[in-house]
Amino acid sequence: MKSYKKVDKPLGQILAERGVINSAQLKEALEVQKNQGGLIGEVIVNLGFAKEEDIAYCLSLQFGYPYLPLENYQVSSEVVSIVPKNVCSHYCLLPIDKIGTTLTVAMANPLNIQAIEDLEDLTHCDIQIFVSTPTDIRGGIGRFYQASP
Repeated sequence: MKSYKKVDKPLGQILAERGVINSAQLKEALEVQKNQGGLIGEVIVNLGFAKEEDIAYCLSLQFGYPYLPLENYQVSSEVVSIVPKNVCSHYCLLPIDKIGTTLTVAMANPLNIQAIEDLEDLTHCDIQIFVSTPTDIRGGIGRFYQASP
C-alpha cells in the first residue's frame, strides 16, 4: 500500500518540479490568478498548461490524500442516496463508499473545510477524502444521480 504523506510546497512548485509545467508557465498562471482570482490548479488547466489529472495527482501529493480516477468506478445507489445531488454539485464531490460510520468521498478541492463540515453534519459520518478531477466528479454525478432530482 502506498503511503500518502503531505508535501509542504505550493501546488505550482510541485507541478514545476514534476515537469508538468515550466517556470514561465507558473509565473503566467500566478499573474492570471492574481488578476482574476480562482484556484491555481484551475487557472493552469484553463491556460492549457496541464490536464486536470495532473492537478489532481499533484494535489494528492501536496495534501496527502490519495488520488482516485472515477471513470470506471461504480458507486452503489445506497451510497448515492446518502448525499443529495445538489450538495454534490455545489461542492464538486461524490460519495463513493460507506463502511460503518465512515463515508468516503472524492473531492476536487480537498481543502474545502466547509464542504467536509457540511457533509459531517448532513450524514453524521466521519469523512474520508480522495482527490479526483472536477470532470470525473461531474461525470459521476451525472451517471449515479440520473434518476434523482
